[in-house]
Amino acid sequence: MRDNKITSLLESEIERQNNQNNKIKNMKKLLLVLSFLTLGLTSFAQSKITVESNDQMKYNVSQIKVKAGETVTLTLKHVGKMPIQAMGHNLVILQKGTNVVSFAQSAASAQSTGYVPKSPSVIAATKLIGGGQSTTITFKAPVKGTYDFICTFPGHFSMMKGKLIVE
Repeated sequence: MRDNKITSLLESEIERQNNQNNKIKNMKKLLLVLSFLTLGLTSFAQSKITVESNDQMKYNVSQIKVKAGETVTLTLKHVGKMPIQAMGHNLVILQKGTNVVSFAQSAASAQSTGYVPKSPSVIAATKLIGGGQSTTITFKAPVKGTYDFICTFPGHFSMMKGKLIVE
């Protein structure tokens, strides 16, 4: 009879430990699934941003904040009335460390490409637009940091500039 009690107690203890092990395995599986879901949601993160420009050579924002790696849809709206030849605007985001003055000077001679020179310094650039027009681009936000954005129409960069802050 004593052997039966010991056997019964051992069987109960083994069953309790198996149940505990199964709970731990299930929790590990759940954590793994949640991790994949979190990664998946991060990769689908999106920002939609609208920046306005005007005939006074100004953007309506001086900072744009986004998260690293997310898809950014940026719309530039020229709310002024002047034509593209007189008051064209774009928005060009530059790599960290780019000399903005030098880049803007080279942009001034890039009329055939909308005043955006072919350069590895460009992360993203809208097309050049005139009063009443808008344009939209989509790009992947770079790594964390602060990046300059400017209008590269000749003479505009000194007034039309800002920071893209990637968190």
